[in-house]
Amino acid sequence: MGRAVASTGKVAALDLGEVRTGVAISDAGRTLARPVEIVPSGEIEAYLRMLAAEEDVAEVVVGVPKTMNGVVGFQARRVLSRIDALEDTLPGIRFVRWDERLTTRIAAATKGRRGGKKGERRLDHLAAAGMLQEYLDGEAGGSS
Repeated sequence: MGRAVASTGKVAALDLGEVRTGVAISDAGRTLARPVEIVPSGEIEAYLRMLAAEEDVAEVVVGVPKTMNGVVGFQARRVLSRIDALEDTLPGIRFVRWDERLTTRIAAATKGRRGGKKGERRLDHLAAAGMLQEYLDGEAGGSS
């Protein structure tokens, strides 16, 4: 939204959920995404502070769950509100809102898992990595 792209530091991605958040991080060259872990959503601010300090994260891509028609519904509004709050408390980090409509489905198909609470928990960080890889690929192509 008009902010300059951070040219140094790693990029992280969040698949932000009500209970848990999947986290992924890029390599230093900002070309490859890897899933990191799943963090309780209530602890994400402290976790991002740690990533910024220990992993040199300067930018965070956050999935916004629009409907398949591209509408910003209840869940997307909740995530956008959470991003606004994180921007206020973590001003040194650039936040990017990313359309993540198909990311979780792609992660599920990749791992061959369907349904069940246990399987879903395992997908959060994979969905974040898929989203981050899309972002990094677009950034490399100059279309960020």
